[in-house]
Amino acid sequence: MDKKPNYSILISLIAALGGLLFGFDFAIFSGTIPFIKPYFNLSEAELGWTSSSIYIGCILGTLITGYFADRFGRKIPLIASAFIFAISALAMGWAPNYHLLIIARIAAGIGVGAASMLSPLYIAEVCPAHIRGRMVSINQLTIVLGILLAYTSSYLLAGISNNWRWMFASAALPATVFFISALFLPESPRWLSGKDQETEKVQLSDLIKPGILFIVSIGIVIAIFQQISGANVVFVYAPIIFAKAGMNVSDQLFQQILIGLINLIFTLLSMKLVDRIGRRRLMLLGSIGMSVLLLLIGGAFYFNLLQGPLVTILVLIFIAIYATTLAPVTWVLISEIFPNKVRGLAMSVATTALWLACFAVVYIFPVLVDYFGHRTYMNFLVFAVICFVYFLFLLRYVPETKNKTLEEIEEKLLFPEGRNRK
Repeated sequence: MDKKPNYSILISLIAALGGLLFGFDFAIFSGTIPFIKPYFNLSEAELGWTSSSIYIGCILGTLITGYFADRFGRKIPLIASAFIFAISALAMGWAPNYHLLIIARIAAGIGVGAASMLSPLYIAEVCPAHIRGRMVSINQLTIVLGILLAYTSSYLLAGISNNWRWMFASAALPATVFFISALFLPESPRWLSGKDQETEKVQLSDLIKPGILFIVSIGIVIAIFQQISGANVVFVYAPIIFAKAGMNVSDQLFQQILIGLINLIFTLLSMKLVDRIGRRRLMLLGSIGMSVLLLLIGGAFYFNLLQGPLVTILVLIFIAIYATTLAPVTWVLISEIFPNKVRGLAMSVATTALWLACFAVVYIFPVLVDYFGHRTYMNFLVFAVICFVYFLFLLRYVPETKNKTLEEIEEKLLFPEGRNRK
């Protein structure tokens, strides 16, 4: 693999298209909010359920895919995830009633969940150590591109008839591109090697063995905090936030495009930094920086500083910090830290925890907005505290993995004091 870095980059780019599905569907719902809410006469709780129902599918997708990825390899599940998502995108767009829309969103989540786990896992396994961080970050880059494409699609489709239906259905296009591209991927060489060497089937009980349980716990916490840091609230519910700041629907959707562009620019910056500065340092800077920005955004609402561009500027800086740090580096870390024997299953468990956290925060936020009412600043203070707690966790428990092979990372985490294997 080390002798063919260009080939590794090529297949990483193809595998990373799975992130495009994740990003596109994650953000496309935001553009439908001003239209789908009155269409189905949704309450705040129903809006939260409509948005978050896809993450039920994501949870199912990651749980199922962990087993299949370790048993049958990485390629076939990647292809299946693209196919499922393409079909379900069309079903979401032209669902005849609300209940079928929810079913289609859950089905779409299965494809998104599988791809979100498999893409960074596959990339980490096919790339040499010195470019692995940058290559896994490509997965985040495609997520960001998916978000930007979704925001742009929402803005362009907002003025046509059946706009929210076309927004959902448009996700079938990137899914089809990914499906065709994935057919040409080779199987992961590390999976093939492990398949030849291992005679025992990996089970959940393997994840609670001494040493491994600690590593899996770190991965789960890293995954959860990425989702509850407050960034997802901005991506999914930007129209609600900007409406609170007094913007009309057209301005709300345009602000989303700005968010998508900033997200893209700073993800590219992160790709240059992750293998230079290191994972741990970027995560520490990101968590404390996001905490400060959330306090400032909350302060803007508390002091009613909503006239002019202040809120927009603070939100864009917040997204810039997230895009440079927590967004891409989380996927790098959880694709690196797990031992090879259980990597697929452990990645599945960590990604499942990520989607559970995403479901919770996306479902609860509209309810929180309604609960706090005019005290909008309280929503941001909650997430500011969460980011600070995460900073303390990273400082204490998360090691640096820069420029280490997956095997070296495994040895360091399982035997941090250089003890011999028993």
